[in-house]
Amino acid sequence: MVVTPRLSSIGQRPCTGDAESLRKIFTAVDATSCPYTYNFHMHTACSDGKLTPAALMEQVVEIGLNAFAITDHHTVRGYRQAKAWLEDWQWRNPTSLRSRQRDQSGAVPRLFTGVEITSLLADTEVHILGYGFSPSHSAIESYLQGYAPRGEAKLAEAVIQAIQGAGGIAVLAHPARYRVAAQGLITKAVALGIDGVETYYAYANPEQWVPCPRHTPTVEQLAKDHGLLTTCGTDTHGPSLLRRL
Repeated sequence: MVVTPRLSSIGQRPCTGDAESLRKIFTAVDATSCPYTYNFHMHTACSDGKLTPAALMEQVVEIGLNAFAITDHHTVRGYRQAKAWLEDWQWRNPTSLRSRQRDQSGAVPRLFTGVEITSLLADTEVHILGYGFSPSHSAIESYLQGYAPRGEAKLAEAVIQAIQGAGGIAVLAHPARYRVAAQGLITKAVALGIDGVETYYAYANPEQWVPCPRHTPTVEQLAKDHGLLTTCGTDTHGPSLLRRL
């Protein structure tokens, strides 16, 4: 079913209800949010991760995440499989649902649409994360075919517009991982209308996930200076949602 975007407070442009909910969550995200409350960057075997969507969902439930997004590269196959798993789990575990409702703010972990798209920003290849978009919307369909965009479609401006055109939120992933400094990239992305930046990220991949003490303060300040939403995620590619590899 196609979700019809509607007018919201995100730049007064059409967006989905999920994007509105995510905007509130991202506004409250801080250095302690990941990986046990929120995680908005993870990969499955549907792109370059090791976890099947089912195995990923088992960990989501075990960890007790409140909200999360699967951000496979250029596909939402993992999201669709995880969504089906979650719906089946809800049906099979009514007792668990009641217990979670007593112990947590939400009855079940909330799954949002997500994707990671290879883009070109300031002559540098970067990754842009999309959240809360309608995956069947024509604006973003061409970016969900399982391969990186080429030509003009790869330009960051085009990617941002595609995510937002589908009612979603566009976020610059791990801004301190590229050959161009985070300040320059974020400034360029802001000029193109980016909504947010992945602020809390463990660049050194420590065994116990923690936001990078070196880069986090810089990205936090840039997000504040530019009025950007802040996100967090483990960028999981390996067998555990509690770390990257």
